[in-house]
Amino acid sequence: MELQDLLKIPFNPLLLLVFLIPFLYVFKRIRNGKPNLPPSPPKLPIIGNLHQLGTLPHRSLQALSNKYGPLMFLYLGNAPTLVVSSADMAKEMMKTNDITFSNRPKTTAANILFYGCKDVAFSPYGDYWRQARKISVLELLSLKSVQSFQYVREEEAGVLINKIRDSCLKGASVNLSEMLIATSNNIVSRCIVGQKFEGENGKSRFGELSRRVMVLFVAFCCGDFFPSLGWIDVLTGLIPSLKATFRELDVFFDQVIEEHQTKKSDGDHPNSLDFVDILLRLQKNDMLDFELAKDNLKAILVDMFVGGTDTTAAVLEWLMAELINNPGIMKKAQEEVRRVVGKKSKIDVNDINKMDYLKCVLKETVRLHPPLPLLVPRETITSVKIGGYDIPPKTRVYTNTWAIQRDPKVWERPEEFLPERFEGNPVDFKGQDFEFIPFGGGRRGCPGMTFGVASVEYVVTNLLCWFDWKYLPSGNVEGEDLDMTEISALTASKKIPLHLVPILHSP
Repeated sequence: MELQDLLKIPFNPLLLLVFLIPFLYVFKRIRNGKPNLPPSPPKLPIIGNLHQLGTLPHRSLQALSNKYGPLMFLYLGNAPTLVVSSADMAKEMMKTNDITFSNRPKTTAANILFYGCKDVAFSPYGDYWRQARKISVLELLSLKSVQSFQYVREEEAGVLINKIRDSCLKGASVNLSEMLIATSNNIVSRCIVGQKFEGENGKSRFGELSRRVMVLFVAFCCGDFFPSLGWIDVLTGLIPSLKATFRELDVFFDQVIEEHQTKKSDGDHPNSLDFVDILLRLQKNDMLDFELAKDNLKAILVDMFVGGTDTTAAVLEWLMAELINNPGIMKKAQEEVRRVVGKKSKIDVNDINKMDYLKCVLKETVRLHPPLPLLVPRETITSVKIGGYDIPPKTRVYTNTWAIQRDPKVWERPEEFLPERFEGNPVDFKGQDFEFIPFGGGRRGCPGMTFGVASVEYVVTNLLCWFDWKYLPSGNVEGEDLDMTEISALTASKKIPLHLVPILHSP
């Protein structure tokens, strides 16, 4: 049959459907078998999207999310990864599907440093995690427990203030960053193990160990992304470094526990019990619903030890840096603090509850500078649908808090430091307002939030009450802004330490 004869055949829609329906059925079966994943940037062979993380992953991932959307799927080596960068998607993850997203990926560093992930932060979701978290929330980090350690915050803030006063008398500048790290380390150390471990140089063994853990925890580990190439981490020295740091931690906590078990308890006041005392008492009196073996106890202590030091110091450092760059806000905060404190020689913790503007300053600080710009990753337990997309099981999930809290769709003038945005604003950082989650949310939210906030508030109130502050750059040019460049470990802190000139305030 020639072409002109074919063209003469009348069009038959029924015949077309007979041929089209089987084709559509097969196409739909093929399409339905493939998950509808979120958008993904182009990837390279083998390494996937690893090369796109950069030295400051929260910034790199924000830039990618601006292009590919608030739910973005990456391939980090062999690890499928979801990045969440909007309040709506964070809410769908942490509230609507919280249980499905409540697991943790078992990384090499967490497995070595946290006793096989027997702590709270990195243990898999399940009965053990629920019991361990319950101990932390009710016995170690409850409001009552936090209040019982107020004397520690007062004493360590007093030591800090006296050091700064000495510098005022000499007319010298101070490395405030270094002082804030030391103060945070001492507060956490005394609350956890009952003493501080300062050397002759003023450096804290406790703090140095914590910093090393933080750095090692985010070091690139080949085995986490390419399981068959884990041997490379031995050659690079990462595994030996992790094991050496773990041994040092283990020996440290063994000594601490032994000292606590042998010390006399006569005359002990309940308010003077540190975390080790509390855990040993629970263990001894069989007050738990599960066995708290020695390694489990030490793993929980490492959690407290790592989670409470650098994070608190970083928030204090950023808060003071932002105030230096915004002298009008600094003046307003100081006027409130000094008005509430009045002529008292010591700040009472109840005074801080009356300092509404100071609380706005703190909120704005953790909005712009969340302690963990990328929350500790979660992992999906089963397949789940979120934002209309299919997320497979065993997918790592990073929540880009830094990006969410600078989202121009939610925050007006998001890059500016404006504490006034929180005046009369019910939005809080307790994990229920998903546009503002510096401490996370849902079941895996940070249980140490109350402890950390109490330390930050008390220390910064003292700094603002008793001193005025001046920044003189290396060229001694007044009015020049501080360098706000950040450096990323698990916590993002200032790259250049905060050197300031304190001036003793005279009412």
